Amino acid sequence: MIVGIGVDIVNNSRFEKWLDNDKMLERFFHPFEIEYVKTYKANRAEHLAARFAAKEAFVKALGTGFIGIECRDICVRNESSGKPCLVVENTALKKMQDKGVSITHLSISHEKEYTVAMVILEKN
Repeated sequence: MIVGIGVDIVNNSRFEKWLDNDKMLERFFHPFEIEYVKTYKANRAEHLAARFAAKEAFVKALGTGFIGIECRDICVRNESSGKPCLVVENTALKKMQDKGVSITHLSISHEKEYTVAMVILEKN
C-alpha cells in the first residue's frame, strides 16, 4: 500500500557554492554523500543537487517536512547497478517507522541545469 509520494526539483547551480562550504555540507548531507560527491571531478553540484532533491522528496512523501528529521539522516546511495536508493537512519528512520513505511522507491533525473527526484513510500 502506498503511504506517500513526493517530488522535488532543484536548480543545480544553487549547489555550486555549497561544494566549498563544509558547514553546509555537514549540516545537510550524510558523510557518505559528502565523500561520494567529492570523488567526482565534473558535475559535482549536479550530484549534490540530486541528493538534496531526494531528501526533499522523501520528507514530502512522509508528509512531515523536515520537522523532527535531520537532513543528514537521509542518505542517497547507489546500488551496484547504478540505481539510486535511500538509506535512512536515526531521526528519519524513526519517522518512517512511525508512519509504518517499510519500502522506499527513488528515481532521480538530470536535465541541463535542473535535477528532479521522486520518492514513493510503501507499507506492507
